[in-house]
Amino acid sequence: MKVTGKCFCGAISFKATVDPTRVIACHCADCQIFSGAPFRAVLPTPVANVEVTGNARHYVKVAESGNRRIQAFCEVCGSHLWATEGEGEPKTMNLRLGCIEERHQLAPTLQVWGHSAMPWLEQLSSVPMHTKGPSSPVKIDSSSH
Repeated sequence: MKVTGKCFCGAISFKATVDPTRVIACHCADCQIFSGAPFRAVLPTPVANVEVTGNARHYVKVAESGNRRIQAFCEVCGSHLWATEGEGEPKTMNLRLGCIEERHQLAPTLQVWGHSAMPWLEQLSSVPMHTKGPSSPVKIDSSSH
């Protein structure tokens, strides 16, 4: 499948050929912190299948295991774009699903680090949803805090 992606501000973009059956939802604490969300969805793709326009900044993350991963992001808007191996020549780009235009077609087929998953994710489908933002500001009762 051919996909296109970009950072929020458009300074960095990419085109890739991907296998849509390889999408992973990672629930590890590192992905939660990096993404600012309860999990991060990624699509591992061979580096040779990706064409990037623009220059990403890199941050080398060292996992609890000692494994080094290069995290690529836009220095202008801060969007996380992909990660690659931190040692040797990169072979795989874990494209961040949120940056891919066709993300609605790419459902996860595997979840990892389930012990860190937020326990409320299973109930999310029963929480009221607006198709767009609410028509009036959401009121939060501060007396219950």
